[in-house]
Amino acid sequence: MKEAELKERRAGRVNSRKADYDVRRGQKNLRREMGRAIADFNMIEDGDLVMVCMSGGKDSHAMLDILLNLQQHAPVGFKLHAVNLDQKQPDFPSKLLPQYLRSRGVEFTVLEQDTFSVVSEKIPQGKTYCGLCSRLRRGILYNFAERIGASKIALGHHRDDIVETLFLNMFHGGKLKAMPPKLLSDDKRNIVIRPLAYCREDEIARYAELKRFPIIPCNLCGSQQNLQRQALKAMLREWDLEHPGRVESIFRSICNVAPSQLADTDLFPFRALQIERSGAKHGNSLAEVV
Repeated sequence: MKEAELKERRAGRVNSRKADYDVRRGQKNLRREMGRAIADFNMIEDGDLVMVCMSGGKDSHAMLDILLNLQQHAPVGFKLHAVNLDQKQPDFPSKLLPQYLRSRGVEFTVLEQDTFSVVSEKIPQGKTYCGLCSRLRRGILYNFAERIGASKIALGHHRDDIVETLFLNMFHGGKLKAMPPKLLSDDKRNIVIRPLAYCREDEIARYAELKRFPIIPCNLCGSQQNLQRQALKAMLREWDLEHPGRVESIFRSICNVAPSQLADTDLFPFRALQIERSGAKHGNSLAEVV
């Protein structure tokens, strides 16, 4: 065998070992952060049937992969049922996810609902479909979760999604709110969990690339350009480069709220505050006078 061929084989083995190491390290990091989130918020309990919502993007793929790994080692027993919603967008690769899920031995259901036609008819040209599309999708998934008896609905939102939503609501909605890692739906029928809540998007993206998940693009409907969220992504990415640790600090602040240091009168009883000096006298408040 020629020396050049030997060198090429050795290089191939080295690259293969490095790739295997990177996959194991990525899986370990994501599993650690997911395990922390699940424990902190009691996301998954013994006997749960978790409906895993699969869009086919990197986040939902990574979420399912790590949940499958946790399922083998967790101290509690739980089942997984993957669900993909085929909304009939143009060029949607309908066979891609079923083939992958079968190869992983995952129980799954593909729901076919032509919400794309509904949204494209209702939304004016040039406007984003995302708001109405999300509401329709949520209703379909919530109803299906109840039908199969799922006790939890797992969504693939990660730490960066949560921080972006915080700023979206601040900048455009005048509200200080983000995405909770665990949520009871308004109709009280479903509990939504976000197991990737502590995971960084760049780590998820790297892991998805290493694992070569069959990714379905998120812009099939052609409505994903010039979104406010994309502008926020760019802002946070720039912050992360110029000020490492800033995004982590912002996320920690979401988990460490001081209601008395804000200004929401429904959240903290500002009107009822009284001094506690001995012998202090309290008169009528200005609010009572006016």
